[in-house]
Amino acid sequence: MMKTNLISFLAGLVLLIAAPLGLVAGTWGGQTTQRPQGKDDYRLEGPFTQGNLTVFLIHGKDRIKGQTFITLQEALVQRKVIVRETRSVNELSIENISSEEVYVQSGDIVKGGQQDRMMAVDLILPPRSGKIPISAFCVENGRWSQRGSEAATVFNSSANVIAGRDLKLAAKNAESQGEVWRQVAVAQDKLSANTGTRVNGAASPTSFQLALENEKVQASAESYVKALGNIVNGKPDVIGYVFAINGKINSADVYASSSLFKKLWPKLLQASAIEATAELRRGEKFTAPPADAVKGFLDDSPKGTDEKQRDVSSRVQMVTRESKENVFFETRDRSKSDAWVHRNYIKKD
Repeated sequence: MMKTNLISFLAGLVLLIAAPLGLVAGTWGGQTTQRPQGKDDYRLEGPFTQGNLTVFLIHGKDRIKGQTFITLQEALVQRKVIVRETRSVNELSIENISSEEVYVQSGDIVKGGQQDRMMAVDLILPPRSGKIPISAFCVENGRWSQRGSEAATVFNSSANVIAGRDLKLAAKNAESQGEVWRQVAVAQDKLSANTGTRVNGAASPTSFQLALENEKVQASAESYVKALGNIVNGKPDVIGYVFAINGKINSADVYASSSLFKKLWPKLLQASAIEATAELRRGEKFTAPPADAVKGFLDDSPKGTDEKQRDVSSRVQMVTRESKENVFFETRDRSKSDAWVHRNYIKKD
């Protein structure tokens, strides 16, 4: 009896010590593991698999409840934002002419101008922002003139986001225009090989945007989107996702708001689907990564010791941390006491 009471006392003591530290059990994709539960607590759901693409959903708290953003895509469609050409390859001008806040994400492609570009950074545009410079990379090598009936001085659409881990790393980590052009060409070649047609657009063979618009690329992506697009429905606490291709963890995006994630989800999923098309290995079988490996990726990436900080604007700061295996990008909002708005995790290999 005394032995039982002693065990119960010790167990209770352990719980009293562990509770303040947040070391209590949690559920990860149906598996129970020990993990820290703190202000960045989250839960994984999955895997959801279609073909060679596997997705895990990330559930967590809404850190900016009541805060609403419109996306760059929405803002351009609604004519609430003007993205202007500056005649500098690596810088554009952006202006919010509405009364709403606009969220621009690194990797968003804007079509037209002198050359198609991708935004190099995340940015929050306040209402009536005035003209603000934004870093960009060209994703169309060689053209420096009007294309067809498109405007040469402004960009009117942003239907796609960059697809491809190596392309993201070339822009966000290496910050190399030459490497971005090289990775665009590599991605076009892979898509051409796996769709059985040359995906380069006739109007501009080097344009990544025109390659993404290719009918066979779109058809292949649609098969993934149709199978996975609705997995977020009816889940008010989903704030991000992790995806794997051919059984290997690739990248993750997590947001401080479920509503912001769900606005971006169709665009993000389409990009993942296009990358899965580019990396397709016909006839090969693979196993989805275990939830513990996904958890390790999410938990370890922010611990990179090589840290860089960059002021994107007076309001937005980007923090990059790099380790041997991963690169982690965090976008902070100074108007919200440096609370993070977006976290992007990329596995380097």
